Amino acid sequence: MKSKLILAGFLVGVLCQAQAQARSDSVAIYGLIDSGVEHVTNVGPTRDGLTRVPTITGSLPSRIGFRGTEDLGGGLKAVFTLENGFGPDNGTAGQGGRLFGRQAFVGLSGSWGTVSLGRQYTMLFWSLLDSDVLGPNVYGSGSIDSYIPNARADNALGYRGSFNGVTVGVTYSLGRDTVNAGPSPAGTNCAGESPADTKACREWSAMVKYDAASWGVAAGVDRFNGGPGAFAGLTNSSLSDTRKTVNGYVKFGQAKLAAGVLQRDNEASVAPKSNLYFIGGVYPLTSAITLDGEVFKLDTKNSANDATMFALRGTYHFSKRTAAYVTAGHIANDGALNLSVSSGAPGSNPSAGDTQTGLMVGVRHMF
Repeated sequence: MKSKLILAGFLVGVLCQAQAQARSDSVAIYGLIDSGVEHVTNVGPTRDGLTRVPTITGSLPSRIGFRGTEDLGGGLKAVFTLENGFGPDNGTAGQGGRLFGRQAFVGLSGSWGTVSLGRQYTMLFWSLLDSDVLGPNVYGSGSIDSYIPNARADNALGYRGSFNGVTVGVTYSLGRDTVNAGPSPAGTNCAGESPADTKACREWSAMVKYDAASWGVAAGVDRFNGGPGAFAGLTNSSLSDTRKTVNGYVKFGQAKLAAGVLQRDNEASVAPKSNLYFIGGVYPLTSAITLDGEVFKLDTKNSANDATMFALRGTYHFSKRTAAYVTAGHIANDGALNLSVSSGAPGSNPSAGDTQTGLMVGVRHMF
């Protein structure tokens, strides 16, 4: 950990110096910090309430990043991104303790698109970006499927390009997750890159998307294999977890209505097939106040383990960089399911089949 802190300090110093020297803004430091207090009801069998400062997310996950480009001539550019995620409650590194757990890639870019190498988002993330209106909000799609806001892969080769409103992209990972941090997107212990099993821990994703002035549609698929020692039951490379989505949105001035479905086939699950339906909207009440909300329905095939969730958020923008928000969510679990309404931190799940309500007040600053 000490060596990581020294390395981080060195990189900050070098990149700050580079930014000061490169007046063309070829290197930029950016980030945001988002923190607040939430209260969650019906935690565990005693159904006690829990008040806490979330670790993982509020309205957006906290981060600091470094992004750069170099003009190589002839329309070709070198690009890189290093992005660290951290918990604003205690300052610890996110994504299983990685130094640059959100993104860490280098690549080449031109009119034909961008090719990148390293840890990066899969195409599931990009395909849902405009239609899942609450995104990584503490009460949102990540409460039902924690992979959605964490759709990244280690050791990945990626391509993404846009042409007259059409965006296409693919990723392929030789070893999707090198971190051992429990059965969660923070680390699933599936490093891959093994000569003994060339299928182990591979990941691939693809997307096609069309955006017009007032509407857009997208389709995406994300599939990864298991491997020896991997968590969440994917202990064999013959087992896979596949997510497919079709979604879209329509804009009415500054307002937006969006909907979609995410189909999942998890071969490590007793009831592998499920559909997650979602519909949401964004409405600016004033130039400073935005209201957005979303409804989710998880339908697990041949199982009673379903869930319905409602989430709402109101944001007051003090400026382009600073905002305060209030967000609330309610989830109703069925069968043996005990999903928490909150994706803000572990430890808030209700009992099987129970309902739960969450409320959070927070502030966000971007830089």
